Amino acid sequence: MSEPTAARPARSEASVGVVQAIVAYGLWGLMPLLFAAMAPAGAFEIVAWRIVFGLVFCAVAIAVTRSWLRTRSLLAQRRVMLVMGLAAVLILVNWTVYVAATTTSHTVEAALGYFINPLVTIALGVVVLRERLRAAQWAAVGISVVAVVVIAVGYGQVPWISLALAFSFGLYGLVKKRVGGTVDALSGLTIETVWLLPIAVGALVVLGVTGLGGGVTFTSEGWPHVLVTVLTGPATAVPLLLFASSARRVSLSTLGLTQYLAPVMQLLVGVVVQHEAMPPARWIGFGIVWAALVVLTVDSFVAARAARRRTLAPTAAEPV
Repeated sequence: MSEPTAARPARSEASVGVVQAIVAYGLWGLMPLLFAAMAPAGAFEIVAWRIVFGLVFCAVAIAVTRSWLRTRSLLAQRRVMLVMGLAAVLILVNWTVYVAATTTSHTVEAALGYFINPLVTIALGVVVLRERLRAAQWAAVGISVVAVVVIAVGYGQVPWISLALAFSFGLYGLVKKRVGGTVDALSGLTIETVWLLPIAVGALVVLGVTGLGGGVTFTSEGWPHVLVTVLTGPATAVPLLLFASSARRVSLSTLGLTQYLAPVMQLLVGVVVQHEAMPPARWIGFGIVWAALVVLTVDSFVAARAARRRTLAPTAAEPV
């Protein structure tokens, strides 16, 4: 009787983790709608306010959770700050490209970037970390290259938005691995936005003085616009914190499967809500990417099951 009783809390924790992952990726998938609601704000203004209000939200969250000592200790570590500074630059590139894409009718191309991101991450692991791939992983990467070629031929140009998003986020993850479990999600986002705050303030000053991109619209479009702009703070932080909490509760294979919810929702937003065109070449390219992801997902499940069997094998002969 003790085993089922002990297993129940673990199953409950896993269920909570799955819900957290679904909510996190669901919120990320709906992000284009938030940015569209911020019109007529331009991409640079949106990103700048996202940094400012993201930092404000983090400061409030740190105060509520009383985790300032942990964050302050990280701020005092030179190596951590340098690594997080590089991560901040990469996430700034990612945010800027993504916001620009989703506010200029390129949401479908942005979705493609996050579909191919897992494959780009694997490729970066080989090139940078000298990781060895299984045959199925090589096949998935190869198939994704074919997909990019097909889409490039259909577009008449390389899908730069997709590649920029996939590589910036892949490199961001690679850099964050350098600090491993040293930096928790809340402290990490706090440090990144601290690094980016001078850039955000500078951008807002330049936009306000020059009027470029429509200037600063924060106070000129009424209180609903102010409210939506302020919401970029929690919209940035909450999914990240839910994801971090989920990652501690569920297996990597489960987390890997739920990650496709965000680009699926982005694709639906682009096609159904924003009425972006989906010519045959795009559908073929997306279909090839999905085939690569199926290969990758099946291989991950097989590898995880084999690892579990190896772990359980020595204990199988133990007396009950």
